[in-house]
Amino acid sequence: MKAFDYLKPSNLDALLNASGNIDQAQLGGDRFLAGGTTLIDLMKLQVEYPAKILDITGLPLDKIETTKEGGLKIGAMVRNSDLANHPFVKTQYAALSEAILQGASAQIRNRATTGGNLLQKTRCVYYRDEAFDCNKKKPGSGCPAIEGEHRNLAIMGTSDHCIATNPSDMNVALTALDSKIEIQSPQGTRTVAITEFYKVPGDTPHIETVLQPGEIITYVHVPPLPAGSHSQYLKLRDRASYEFALASAAVVVQMRGSKIQFIRVAMGGIGTKPWRAQEVESMLEGGDADRTAFEKAADKLLSQAKPLKENAFKVELAKRCLVHSLSTATALS
Repeated sequence: MKAFDYLKPSNLDALLNASGNIDQAQLGGDRFLAGGTTLIDLMKLQVEYPAKILDITGLPLDKIETTKEGGLKIGAMVRNSDLANHPFVKTQYAALSEAILQGASAQIRNRATTGGNLLQKTRCVYYRDEAFDCNKKKPGSGCPAIEGEHRNLAIMGTSDHCIATNPSDMNVALTALDSKIEIQSPQGTRTVAITEFYKVPGDTPHIETVLQPGEIITYVHVPPLPAGSHSQYLKLRDRASYEFALASAAVVVQMRGSKIQFIRVAMGGIGTKPWRAQEVESMLEGGDADRTAFEKAADKLLSQAKPLKENAFKVELAKRCLVHSLSTATALS
């Protein structure tokens, strides 16, 4: 780990005044420190080497609030374990609770924060090994994963410059729940839909989000779900705990008899960002909850996949994951 300066601003205004050099796309730039479950690991691996760390653990962003409309306002410093076990989240947003509880370990969930999880870095072995160059660390240096080890990497949203997978479970559920991210900077506050927050790699894989230098995530807003809807999260992985998804699905559905009145779908483990499956929603909304329809929708979605040799199995795995999740969610609603 390389030497760095450490500051702990006493309030949000002081933080924003000191955050001008924060740039998530620049490895040598300054960084915010929340739970540290990603940043500290990468600093030990000498992948991240910030000149300055701004400790935000004292900021008053650790509350989970219900809104008058019946939605949620989640502070960026809310711990994953607190969010997953909150009674309102467990009953009204089951997919979010289930997704968080299937991620990491209890110890990590007790430290990891909502804002930090939104910015969680890929587990691609080439990104995390200082011995290798990669386009996320050194733009223009190439993507060794394409010809190398890529079994766990993405088949959706990839490019010739990067095939790294977004590793988060929580963010898949937040995507299916139509969440919005509130961002603050010295210039003011803006709110971005989570579907617009993440960028696919294209030819700039080091730019992963729409965050600008000096900006900080302050809250996540989750709208109320339609009355009588049900949500769930299904995760397929190599082992039962402390493992990243090979394929996962978050489904929100409201039924009217045998018809699907409302549906939202997002997938994880297969995309370079949490993957909103709008094609699936369009094909299924208003129709019968029928396995044949689910299979056709899954085929349509995965027809866009660009697998490589080692991760080609993910195409069929993702289809089965999605069909099973849709079948279960519609049956429970």
